[in-house]
Amino acid sequence: MELSVFSDEHFMREAFKEAQRAFDADEIPVGAIVVCNNKIIARAHNLTERLNDVTAHAEMQAITSAANYLGGKYLNECTLYVTLEPCVMCAGAIAWAQFAKLVFGASDTKKGFHLVSERNLLHPKTEVISGVLKEECGDIMKLFFQKRRN
Repeated sequence: MELSVFSDEHFMREAFKEAQRAFDADEIPVGAIVVCNNKIIARAHNLTERLNDVTAHAEMQAITSAANYLGGKYLNECTLYVTLEPCVMCAGAIAWAQFAKLVFGASDTKKGFHLVSERNLLHPKTEVISGVLKEECGDIMKLFFQKRRN
């Protein structure tokens, strides 16, 4: 049986499903998944409101879940898909986990890790791909904050 390989768009759609769950729970709509060997091993979305915890970002939740699944703290054979560019805190966690690849959707023009630092905060071997489904990922954020203002 031949192993099928899914695209970054396929997995970002799965992360987007998590962002939708966050939106439905009145959380900032960011979703994340961790993929290892073409298999989703962790799914998460923001839980900062529910847990009353500013560190409960989707990425942090997904990293913890994936590390528990694999039984180790290094995720150097994994890819993290997240709908919004990670903040500095999450970029630090991504670096410490030594992800092989980070794929994100929309850029975060206010708190994204690229804007905060001129040097790469990630592990030197981490491949970064940005802009995957950026319109959809950005639109759900805009809708969420429009809803909050009304």
